[in-house]
Amino acid sequence: QVQLEESGGGLVQPGGSLRLSCAASGNIFRFNAMGWYRQAPGKERELVAASFSSGPTTYADSVQGRFIISRDNALKSVYLQMNSLKPEDTAVYYCNVRGYDSDGDLNEYWGQGTQVTVAS
Repeated sequence: QVQLEESGGGLVQPGGSLRLSCAASGNIFRFNAMGWYRQAPGKERELVAASFSSGPTTYADSVQGRFIISRDNALKSVYLQMNSLKPEDTAVYYCNVRGYDSDGDLNEYWGQGTQVTVAS
């Protein structure tokens, strides 16, 4: 059983910053990828940023240069530093982890979501 615990969401004014954290616990022996998705009301869930164990990171065009994803494999954690926030960044943000369990199977897990609201 794997659990993802997210924290760091909230209300922030335009131009402000927030840092999201996600900590994984349970049967993950090796990570394949860790990332963040978001879903705004009436829209589909979209990738925000992802960090792959092979090295590269990827960002949505809309957050490139403003958001930074980082990870700590020892702590089984992934972070999203969000700067210069805009009202259009308002959404529920979900942590996503893909990892191999003790049997070598690749599984995907989702956090419960944390609300980020950017408003004056």
